[in-house]
Amino acid sequence: MIEMLDRAWFDAHRLPSAGGAKDERGQVLVVGSSALVPGAVRLTGEAVLRAGAGRVQLATLSEIAVPLGIAFPEAAVIGLPSHDGELAAACVEDLEAGCAQCDAIIAGPGMIEGEETPAFVESLLAKELDVPCLLDAGAMTALRLVDKSARGSLVLTPHHGELATMMDAEKEDIAASPSIWAKRAAERYRAVVVLKAAETFLASPEGRLARYVSPTPGLGTAGSGDILAGVIGGLLARGAGLFCAAGLGVWMHGEAGAAVSRRSGPLGFLARELLAEIPALQG
Repeated sequence: MIEMLDRAWFDAHRLPSAGGAKDERGQVLVVGSSALVPGAVRLTGEAVLRAGAGRVQLATLSEIAVPLGIAFPEAAVIGLPSHDGELAAACVEDLEAGCAQCDAIIAGPGMIEGEETPAFVESLLAKELDVPCLLDAGAMTALRLVDKSARGSLVLTPHHGELATMMDAEKEDIAASPSIWAKRAAERYRAVVVLKAAETFLASPEGRLARYVSPTPGLGTAGSGDILAGVIGGLLARGAGLFCAAGLGVWMHGEAGAAVSRRSGPLGFLARELLAEIPALQG
């Protein structure tokens, strides 16, 4: 059976009203960005807070950290060593304090799969942290090169091209049978998989499958996936289970896009315009 991610699904799975104290609503550690895409973790971090989480820490290249902290004063910022414009594998050792304090981790927004990315991902997952971890972009595609024993509670958020890389398949094959490939990926990686497209499929390793159809072509824009990752991560920190957080996040992201589209038109809006729509969807 395929579950439909609609308003009724959202109402049946929504989280209880959040408490007033930020410490009660969880903390997320967002690790990512690169010299090429330095602003990605800002989009993701703001989406974390818009989804209702209480705190967010951003861990990124040291040369980006100070300007990022000034641009996003609500976040704590950690500067990390880099290699050729990407996070170095050794930077995981600098994340000890942040990992110990967080309730969810998001790794990958703005990252390209570089030379050291697989070692970075393997080192992060090998810590066996007792918190859910969402992998996106380069950190996610590098998972195919990582020791399969280094896994935890994972959410993966690929588009068709990324899933083709992860599954050694053709992008056209993914597009032809997205629900089948989402289920295969969930089984292979023992993760909840959000296969992003105008028709998004959500699959769990246990065989659960859900579907969301977006009426908004403008959601296919740079930074949109970074915001989806942040919304899901924020919900994970607030205590939602992997499949529930992913489903709620997909619906909220899609409905935020529909709201912006009604105001601005179907194409041409910016991903950051989604952010202001997210809090109202939880009312």
